[in-house]
Amino acid sequence: MSNTMPMRVDGALFDAAKALGAVASRSAAQQFNHWARIGRELEASPSTSLRDIEHVLAGEKPYDDLGERDQAIVRANWDEQVTERLASLDFAAEFSQAGRSWTEVDEHGAVVVHGGNEHANNRSRSTGSAPNDPDA
Repeated sequence: MSNTMPMRVDGALFDAAKALGAVASRSAAQQFNHWARIGRELEASPSTSLRDIEHVLAGEKPYDDLGERDQAIVRANWDEQVTERLASLDFAAEFSQAGRSWTEVDEHGAVVVHGGNEHANNRSRSTGSAPNDPDA
């Protein structure tokens, strides 16, 4: 009987494990175990150079110098870094603190201007309807 331990995982990663596991008739937990075994084997593989991967991730070596397996590991790492960075961004707070305005599109496709000292009287104002909006 194997010993199991609880762990916390990112929601998007859990959803991916659940979806991909279902395709292979695995539970989400079984999919995580599958991925962990693959990762362990890749790291232990003599054809995978962790040192070369670390140099690419540090920007000290070109990505194109890596083999296909090593490139896949680098891409997975980059994907994780980008996901973490995106989750930490809060442009609304950053722009508000700097007194800058910003625009975005609302759920109806209308452009909305937020914040900024020059727009102090027009905060969160809509600038019109969306193109091809049947309600316009």
